[in-house]
Amino acid sequence: MADVVAITRRGSIVYGRNRFHAPWGIGFPAGAMASVHVVTAGACWLIPDGGEPIHLTRADVVLVPSGLAHALVDRPGRPVRPVEELIGGPLGQATPTDLVIDGDGPLTGLLCGAFLLDSSPRHPITAVLPPIVHIAAGHARGTGLPAALDLLSAEVERSGPGAAAVVASLLDLLFVYILRAWIAEQHKECPGWVAALYDPAVGGALALIHRDPANPWTVPSLARAVRVPRATFSRRFTTLTGQAPMAYVTSWRMTVASRLLREEQAPLREVARRVGYDSEFAFARAFKRTVGHSPGQYRTSAKANQVRPETGHQPAPSPIHASGASTGQQ
Repeated sequence: MADVVAITRRGSIVYGRNRFHAPWGIGFPAGAMASVHVVTAGACWLIPDGGEPIHLTRADVVLVPSGLAHALVDRPGRPVRPVEELIGGPLGQATPTDLVIDGDGPLTGLLCGAFLLDSSPRHPITAVLPPIVHIAAGHARGTGLPAALDLLSAEVERSGPGAAAVVASLLDLLFVYILRAWIAEQHKECPGWVAALYDPAVGGALALIHRDPANPWTVPSLARAVRVPRATFSRRFTTLTGQAPMAYVTSWRMTVASRLLREEQAPLREVARRVGYDSEFAFARAFKRTVGHSPGQYRTSAKANQVRPETGHQPAPSPIHASGASTGQQ
């Protein structure tokens, strides 16, 4: 799971430590990022686009992994204002901002952030996650999630030296804990890649592939490593992950290569070697077949489309007071 987070994210950002007094409503647009909301005080409602309202209370955590448009409101039916209007720019580009909405109703505290995810190639976990992952405070006990939330909240409040780097790391940790808490609760009912993690043979093979993607894996070598007959292993792996073993190996290698191309300046032959290819040509052909672009084109495009450097929370000189945020202005 840590591998999935490290490979698929392009950065983390806290874009709001918010104190809202009812009435209020804020809308979040659809986009290529996973939003996360933590209720630090009071209660509110999350309204997914086209979905039913979800009631949130203190210490609840919500992950919106699909980039689905949604709103946070003090009560269903409340008019909303776009979050970009309140923070002064698009999510991922605006300066992190504390928001205060001055109403005469109850207080809701929210810590809002985002994980900027790479869209290509997508990991199979994205196919099984629901549009909204809601971890209620009571269900988070024993998962490590409450401790991660306490650390993140304390660091955001403290805003000491190095806070940006610390918060970015804690957001990664929070992402892992949210996914782990959801998997622990859902894995018996959730087929596919999640169930594969709990299968002794397939889960063991996945660990080997992730640990050493450059190894010259074959179906026989993986089957021997997890001590399962080759035919049984291949059938079980394909059933649970939705991919044949060697197709998964190639997909994971290309995912790792994508990160290397985005984040490092190593020559293509070095990237090829680190994901198991002796031939730069063979690597380039496999990469284009999987990702849809040549490695060089992908690297150039990734640099041109970089949203912003990874960052954490950096408090504004003073909070933005957004009185009238629930007046229905769009």
